[in-house]
Amino acid sequence: MNKPYDYLIVGSGLFGAVFAHEAKKRGKRCLVIDKRNHSGGNIQCEIVEGINVHKYGAHIFHTNDKLIWDYVNSFVEFNRYTNSPLAVFENEMYNLPFNMNTFYQLWKVRTPNEVKAIIQAQIDESGTKDPQNLEEQAISLVGTDIYYKLIKGYTEKQWGRDANDLPAFIIKRLPVRFTYDNNYFNDKYQGIPIGGYNKLTEGLLNGIDVKLNVDYFANRTEWDAQAENIVFTGKIDEFYGYRFGQLQYRSLRFEHTTLDIDNYQGNAVVNYTERHIPYTRIIEHKHFEFGTQPKTVITKEYPEEWNIEKEPYYPINDVYNTEIYKKYEALAKADNHIVFGGRLAEYKYYDMHQVIGSALKKCQLI
Repeated sequence: MNKPYDYLIVGSGLFGAVFAHEAKKRGKRCLVIDKRNHSGGNIQCEIVEGINVHKYGAHIFHTNDKLIWDYVNSFVEFNRYTNSPLAVFENEMYNLPFNMNTFYQLWKVRTPNEVKAIIQAQIDESGTKDPQNLEEQAISLVGTDIYYKLIKGYTEKQWGRDANDLPAFIIKRLPVRFTYDNNYFNDKYQGIPIGGYNKLTEGLLNGIDVKLNVDYFANRTEWDAQAENIVFTGKIDEFYGYRFGQLQYRSLRFEHTTLDIDNYQGNAVVNYTERHIPYTRIIEHKHFEFGTQPKTVITKEYPEEWNIEKEPYYPINDVYNTEIYKKYEALAKADNHIVFGGRLAEYKYYDMHQVIGSALKKCQLI
């Protein structure tokens, strides 16, 4: 008996939405289901006081791929926002990424050669020749001042571990610029959708059947019967019943506050790099779209240990978890009627443009 849909897409985030859109263009019938009460996954925005609030953390689109840039702009025009975050350490402010502005703030030096000499002297003084942990690796790359003021506390909060207990491979390189350039990303294209990310999701899912507040695992047999193929964007270990054990993640908690002022911090992203401050950064959402609203909304972002009751955000791609994932990946490759896509299903960190690229590539195979 023919099933009503060609594809059941579990999850309406960016991967699921792009796959559904492209499959529909190829004449495929798609049903998208999501356990949340909204579509869009983690890029979903909520309008508060006329401001598009990034509910699940800041999402800044950036890519060098003109095809992907043109693709997203075909659904909604993107603005010219440039990510130029600041960092606070002991009430002093520093520009990010590490650039000549940062180095002047640290050492009051103005030339690249002066900066290189200071960094190299600190590296030599540390005596680190064969880094065995993240702390030694970072110091071997950028010296002690940058490490202790701008890396150590932030990283330890993110991972919930002391830096000398984290493996060196987490930091393969650290971007150091010897120019006065505060643009965080090197990508050619960068911006925020004018009117928020919901417009992008709505454009992708236009004309596609979407059901919200649906727990796929509560009625798995019933939902599987709806389609010939499944596109799964959730946790791959959950899909396979945790048969090889649970993969580990880091979670986040967001504290949103509306303030009766028009401008709280003057910048969209400000990092707090001291470990005793429990949040890693404060987002002021209106600055993503150059807002002039009379009020403002800020979000404090708190990294947390993950458990089964919390949202998984960042895969922990250490040796232990990688070995477990390889077992699930082998099962996935043997399932010809299932497509796994996105950060959770592929257990890897993806930026938004990479998610879109992956979805477009996998849709070409159908």
